[in-house]
Amino acid sequence: MDQNLRRSIILDHYQHPLHRGLIEDKSYQKSDTSNESCIDEIHLMAKVENQIIKDIRFDGEACAICISSTSIMIQTLLGKSISEAIQITKEFENMIQHQEYDASILEQANVYDDIYKQPNRKTCALLPWWGMKKIIEKEDEINE
Repeated sequence: MDQNLRRSIILDHYQHPLHRGLIEDKSYQKSDTSNESCIDEIHLMAKVENQIIKDIRFDGEACAICISSTSIMIQTLLGKSISEAIQITKEFENMIQHQEYDASILEQANVYDDIYKQPNRKTCALLPWWGMKKIIEKEDEINE
């Protein structure tokens, strides 16, 4: 991916993140994640109905990589089934860890395909995905 396009996508999602702001609604699952080595702290909430992710919201304080990754994750996972979200999350983690992955299902999340070159930034990109992984795994267990 062109570096200017990559930078533009990340910056846009950092400056104008999707679904920022938590709401009071008990039908949402919640998850909190933080990075012990920096300020990154992400609070997620997601609404799942009939195994489909209907809404994801977040708040927190974090760096540009973490906030943009959260926004891109939301855009990527909204409307997906729990099983699709599990697969997408797995592929994203593989990409960040520089392992074999399926880029075709990651949509804009592919902008982080070279973050493995900056080991100190991996957690920044992964943090929201780890939080969402907790939520979707809990949903998957509930419905087994």
